[in-house]
Amino acid sequence: MPKRSRRPTGGQKKARRPGKGRAPRRTSRVAPSRRGGPDLIDEVADALAADHPLPFLGLVSSFLEVLAGRPTPLQPREPGLPSLEELLDSFFEADLPETSALLAGIAGLSGDEVLRSRVRRETAARGDVLPRWLAQLDRSSATDRAVQVRHVLGDGDDLVFGVRLTDGSDVSVVVYVDHNLGTLVKDAFVAPRPLPELVEAMRTAMDDPDSTFEDIDPADARARITEAVELGAMTYPPLESDTWPACRPFVEWAVGLLPAGGTGYRRPEWTEADQQALADRFLASPYGAGLGDPDARALLDSLLWFGTDYGPGDPMRWSPVAVEILLADWIPRKIVADVAHLSRAPELLRAFVRFCHAERGIRPELTAQTLAAVDALEPAYQETIRTPRPQGPEALLAAMSALDPGGPWPSPQDFTAPMREELSRVVGGAAALDRLDDEPLPDEPFRWDGVPAEAGERVAEVLDLVDRFADEVLDVELRTAARRVLAEVSAADPALVRRARAASVAAAICWIVAKANGVFSDSGLAVKDLAGWFGVGATTPAQRAKPILQALGVDPSDFAYGLSPLGSPDHLTAATRAEVIAARDRLR
Repeated sequence: MPKRSRRPTGGQKKARRPGKGRAPRRTSRVAPSRRGGPDLIDEVADALAADHPLPFLGLVSSFLEVLAGRPTPLQPREPGLPSLEELLDSFFEADLPETSALLAGIAGLSGDEVLRSRVRRETAARGDVLPRWLAQLDRSSATDRAVQVRHVLGDGDDLVFGVRLTDGSDVSVVVYVDHNLGTLVKDAFVAPRPLPELVEAMRTAMDDPDSTFEDIDPADARARITEAVELGAMTYPPLESDTWPACRPFVEWAVGLLPAGGTGYRRPEWTEADQQALADRFLASPYGAGLGDPDARALLDSLLWFGTDYGPGDPMRWSPVAVEILLADWIPRKIVADVAHLSRAPELLRAFVRFCHAERGIRPELTAQTLAAVDALEPAYQETIRTPRPQGPEALLAAMSALDPGGPWPSPQDFTAPMREELSRVVGGAAALDRLDDEPLPDEPFRWDGVPAEAGERVAEVLDLVDRFADEVLDVELRTAARRVLAEVSAADPALVRRARAASVAAAICWIVAKANGVFSDSGLAVKDLAGWFGVGATTPAQRAKPILQALGVDPSDFAYGLSPLGSPDHLTAATRAEVIAARDRLR
């Protein structure tokens, strides 16, 4: 994975955050006992006393991110940190106006309908009067306008939209989507001011002739931000700023207020013929003079490979950051060739940058900045390609600090045990891994035994939706897997099925089996498409899946990464089990 990119300096100015209120902070100052801590209570009281709801909502967002965020095997939860459930229990036990407010805020931003109902009953019993904007958080609305701020060199976009709370308070959300790292959220912040005011302040602060402000469909903004947040959550190392990911729960809640059904980012399609035509135009131009030999042409193919397969997928998009990723990381790590071949890359890149910028009509000043980046990076690049270095998978492991770059290379056996352990977790243990087969899951009926009678009507409603979606979008094997998950959760915790909307439960179950079997990465099915079919928000399936996974004995944080284990081959299709078998056999 390339090193983290950054917004280029010079012609691409990062927008100052005008009028930004108190930034949500990652904090572990949660209740040290079952009764809560004075620091927390005082902080909540101060936030509620502010003249705008944002300080309090930012505080709640920070709590949610720390306690219900996305730990990974490479970045586990902080030791000793209480779970969200433990924190909520302490708030329910501490009868204070501040804990009532915290409960309402957490329930509102998390989107947990069951928790929201419980909190309403609790606060009503206590007699606490919450601010209207907090008590009616679910009645907030998004503005009917969204704005996209783009720079001509295309390193990333700012997506901006507004939210109005029921007391008339305005909050604007700014999300920066970085395309160099794969179109994911790199930064975001929220500001306590109306959208038009914030947009005008950003325009004034940028004062950049190469940046454009354009209105986009709010539904498209929702789709793009949702996809970029999901991709960022699966990226290691995680991207962090002074406000991101602390404000992620608030951003996800706010995005859920935007209309659904939009179109996400569309990656450019460059066919082999398109790439050949581009290469021919370059070599036939004055910029490509003297670069038509086979060695230079092979390097040009590598540049086109980088441009089409990495970043935003445009081989004619060259910025200082793209140049840095290419020379400081990608070529030394990806291209296995002799020094004489690799040493010509900067020369070829300068010519290709000039050609692409001329064809695209990029301002000469920006071209000069990009070429200056090549000049600045070339000495280190030439030294790197002449130095022994890890490449391929070893380079990825070294970048993740899994290896000591200065120490001896480990043998393949050093990686076998943990990789086999991971495969075993996917299918329920070492014995299950050894006897795994790739026979297709049968077309079997739903198993009603174990489903309590009082849950039967709702289970039947969910089953109908699951079957219809599987028949229209998935296949017979995935339908069987979804039926099995529904039967198991209905028997283990029928309240999870009875107390939620049938569409939400069905969407979560289909999301679980699709994710466990790699459907989202392999088939082109997007989470937003699944959510749209069921008529739920794009973040609903993953949120509703958490308690279902817990009822199945699966840690939701484990499920979000890697092979997304369900702990049994009974939920895996023949194709998925065949992949596990192949990996198992390679380890042998």
